[in-house]
Amino acid sequence: DVQLQASGGGPVQAGGSLRLSCAASGFTFDDYAIGWFRQAPGKEREKVSCIYSSDGRTYYADSVKGRLTVSSDKAKKTWYLQMNNLIPEDTAVYYCAANSQGLCLAAFGSWGQGTLVTVSS
Repeated sequence: DVQLQASGGGPVQAGGSLRLSCAASGFTFDDYAIGWFRQAPGKEREKVSCIYSSDGRTYYADSVKGRLTVSSDKAKKTWYLQMNNLIPEDTAVYYCAANSQGLCLAAFGSWGQGTLVTVSS
């Protein structure tokens, strides 16, 4: 079974940084795309970033471009979301998810539990 576990969230002041991790098991690293999503209170879930594990291509939502960086460590089978210059609007529960077709623009069928990021002004 595909399993994903996100971690690394917590409270941070505006302008600060956090690094989220997504540890995975149950699938071949290169076959999947990993997406990072977030859901703020009262808002719909938003895809903020994605990485094609096969070749490292990345995608970022306009709202986070230049501040968030997605990466991966094949040996550890772990994906990361480096979040810099955080703003209060980044406050949300962050999730990692996997797409078994290796595509960032398709549906994500496997989800980890979320990790809460709270940015205070």
